[in-house]
Amino acid sequence: MAVNYSVEPSNMAYKEEDPRVGTTKGKYWGIFICWLLGNGCLFGFNSMLIILDYYMYLFPAKINTRLRILAGYMLFFMSSLAVIVLDIATSGRGGIAPFVGTSIIAATFGVANGHVQGGMTGDLSFMRPEFIQSFFAGVAASGAITSALRFITKAAFENSQDGLRRGAMLFFSISCFFELLCLVLYAFIFPTLSIVIFYRSKAASNGSLTVKADLAAGGIKSPQNSYGPEQNALGNVLVLSLLGGIFFGAVMDWLWLIGTGW
Repeated sequence: MAVNYSVEPSNMAYKEEDPRVGTTKGKYWGIFICWLLGNGCLFGFNSMLIILDYYMYLFPAKINTRLRILAGYMLFFMSSLAVIVLDIATSGRGGIAPFVGTSIIAATFGVANGHVQGGMTGDLSFMRPEFIQSFFAGVAASGAITSALRFITKAAFENSQDGLRRGAMLFFSISCFFELLCLVLYAFIFPTLSIVIFYRSKAASNGSLTVKADLAAGGIKSPQNSYGPEQNALGNVLVLSLLGGIFFGAVMDWLWLIGTGW
């Protein structure tokens, strides 16, 4: 005797339900869960960056924070510029070579982020809490700003020939300018602020060696007897591990997005 696995009764119950209930029931739970899932994307990674007070005790290391951050912003700038150069060199065509080049550039963005975000977190941890709060507020706002910027640049060339490509090039040109601005601000403006000099001098007097280059950029000579443990070190091995994870994560993100035709 055959067994009937029909699900028609449940379908009928669904059809008889008020459509307004079906489109609103559980809406706020869904929004809340999506918010948690969004936090989960970077919660673990940001935790590794924030918990410096523990890792500075476990893994003291000598890291030139200024050089690390400048290298990160330079990588951001060069990567954004490389996207434009690659597109011009290939005339906007696809293929294996542009795909590999794009994947390498995407991975470089990940390495740059590891340098900048980790270095800035350690650097600002010496200073007022408002500084690091403002930095991470900027990190959070960057997603909204870049999304809005992409909508604007895409809409600007929507009705023109080859508009998608032109909008993308304008988008990365603006990105290049912004990263160059950040590089100049950190290299020449931020170190000269009186409050920054004060906190970095205080950190140096407490034994930090990582602020020597920062103080020199502000025209201040650090104390000669600064031989204490590093205050902003995650440890060389942990830094390399984080950078490696970001590198491969960025590559896999791009492979998935391009492979699915997103």
